Amino acid sequence: MPPKKRSAVVTSAILVELACHTIMGTALGLGLAFALTQVDAFGISALIAHSLDPHMTFTVFVSTFTLAFAVGATLTGFVFTMMQER
Repeated sequence: MPPKKRSAVVTSAILVELACHTIMGTALGLGLAFALTQVDAFGISALIAHSLDPHMTFTVFVSTFTLAFAVGATLTGFVFTMMQER
């Protein structure tokens, strides 16, 4: 018996789910990064303020957190979606 082929509708549904996971990860990463820089519990905002270029340091810090969370959520969503498709 030949394997079943996936339809284009299923493929677009997977892409929509992955986009939702990416957006969720981006939002969580932004939220955590901004919370870490605004609440000075760990001294991160003081380190950023005393750096040579505080604006660029802040941008790199927030971008790194956002990218890490977005990629992590996308990969996790991909794994969950593929396990669900089985």
